Amino acid sequence: MRESDESPYDDESDDLEEEFPLGDGTADGEATVSCPYCGEAVEITLDPGGGSQQDYVEDCEICCQPWRVFVRYDRAGAADVEVTALGE
Repeated sequence: MRESDESPYDDESDDLEEEFPLGDGTADGEATVSCPYCGEAVEITLDPGGGSQQDYVEDCEICCQPWRVFVRYDRAGAADVEVTALGE
């Protein structure tokens, strides 16, 4: 294979396999959280392909306030999700 024919994604798939060893292929793809501002229960979509630990900002779909979302996946693919008010 010529170097130009190599996929730029090959290394990324290796990284994901290290973080999530091959198993049954299931990981949590959604979670229900409580908004730290309005208290409403909101279902959010998770991205297991984003890594075993994630930290990002997402707005509440009810009150539009920004949250800081922390997601940690265990080896079985179960997600632990924590949402805090942005700036806390």
